[in-house]
Amino acid sequence: MSTGRAPRELLRVHIRWMIRRDMAEVLAAEQQSFEYAWTEEDFLRCLRQRNCIGMVAEHQDRIVGFMIYELHKNRLHVLNFAVATDFRRGGIGAQMVGKLIGKLSSHRRSKVTLAVRERNLDAQVFFRMQDFRATRVLRNYYEDSGEDAFLMEFSLDPSDADDAAGTPTNRIAAFEQN
Repeated sequence: MSTGRAPRELLRVHIRWMIRRDMAEVLAAEQQSFEYAWTEEDFLRCLRQRNCIGMVAEHQDRIVGFMIYELHKNRLHVLNFAVATDFRRGGIGAQMVGKLIGKLSSHRRSKVTLAVRERNLDAQVFFRMQDFRATRVLRNYYEDSGEDAFLMEFSLDPSDADDAAGTPTNRIAAFEQN
């Protein structure tokens, strides 16, 4: 049965470090993507910190996605991530996540973590398809709305999950084990 929608072609992107002149296009993607969007000052405050990294996905001289993440001793933590609305479902997000996972190593940083709003089902499904799993519910996580978040995690060693005993810590983890 056809859904009437043709599958989108995989778009090849160049993923590189974010630079100052990328900010206008990054802010545009941010505004398109989030009800509670970061401001330019939010981006700059984060990127001025030594452990904070920004990267962008570029397609034909246009910024079509971005990711902001922090370096921690044993993990990378994604703070913000979006793909411009007219470029979604073209594999850009997966390429960016793949690039980030490629930075992991078993002897140094072996995990990627991130928080996803409870209402952001698209992001939950996307990260699940990238082999992330929900490990915990973070109650009242977002200051702007008081909304809960799911802590999602990708680990090079699947037995290295936060729930060391292997028992579910929330309803999503319980669902995933079935």
